[in-house]
Amino acid sequence: MPAQTRVLAFAMDPIESVDIDADTTFVFMLEAQRRGHEVLYVDPADLSVSGGRAAALVTPVTLRRERGDHFEKGPSRRVILDEEVDAVFQRKDPPVDLDYIVSTQILTLCERAWVLNRPQGLLAYNEKLMALLFRDLMPATIVTRRIEELRAFLVAQGGRMIVKPLDGKGGEGVFQVVDGDPNVSSLLEQATGLETRCTMAQQFISDVQTGDKRILLLEGEPLGALLRVPPDGEVRANLHVGARATRTGIDDADRRIIERLAPRLKREGLYFVGIDVIGGYLTEVNVTSPTGVQEVNALEGSCLEARVIDWLEQGLQARDERFERSRSD
Repeated sequence: MPAQTRVLAFAMDPIESVDIDADTTFVFMLEAQRRGHEVLYVDPADLSVSGGRAAALVTPVTLRRERGDHFEKGPSRRVILDEEVDAVFQRKDPPVDLDYIVSTQILTLCERAWVLNRPQGLLAYNEKLMALLFRDLMPATIVTRRIEELRAFLVAQGGRMIVKPLDGKGGEGVFQVVDGDPNVSSLLEQATGLETRCTMAQQFISDVQTGDKRILLLEGEPLGALLRVPPDGEVRANLHVGARATRTGIDDADRRIIERLAPRLKREGLYFVGIDVIGGYLTEVNVTSPTGVQEVNALEGSCLEARVIDWLEQGLQARDERFERSRSD
């Protein structure tokens, strides 16, 4: 039996700037449209509260995979999300700044509309800091704003470490710091904003040269994986800075990590997540708007977005059945 037609809203970065060949949100929207669901674009700045309920200015969009002409907007309308929308994909990229926090807090008011990932989970867990709940799976790591502590950590790691901002994305603001480099002081001053903000420092893992594995999880289960190999002379294995995507599998070490994370992810409503693994170490748990679906599809000849929308449709059906049972009780 065909799935019921749904209304799906996507709170995301400007649709005009979407990279149609790399953006995960774009293929989620395309797949939903292919199945006949109504697809609504939402600028997170247009989320609001009306009568104590989450509201939004929504714009229907028609999508197509044509570079430079990939969408067409319909007439915008203001809606109460619980009344007119079945599910909301919260897919705004970091930084997790005040605007992001406010829009996510507004989405916590949704009672019937299913928000993915759950707003309370997004507010509670930082991309970088969540991994520290499983610190035995991680490389040596500290979080501090004190340059003296970062220098001591650098020495303890044998004179080489990675520093990264807590609210960044795509490798932005990530530095390799090597003891003896005349730029060490400047790098640490920049990383900490002259000791005004915390930064994360991690043990340098030499295996990064052979690749940083991104594993996509759907409700705690592996969905797909790719290996991101940094270009020569670069330690950042992010696709945004020129890393090359290659095929990979999920090994026993990966499975042990996934098994440890899965119960927490499911409990917190962090349904679609991308974890990063280097040399068998967990380095990040990406929960805001993980990407990689199109790259895995290209490598594996798969269609991961179809599996995600299948799962969504089944979840909405189960939600509706629970609602009907509660009404009849």
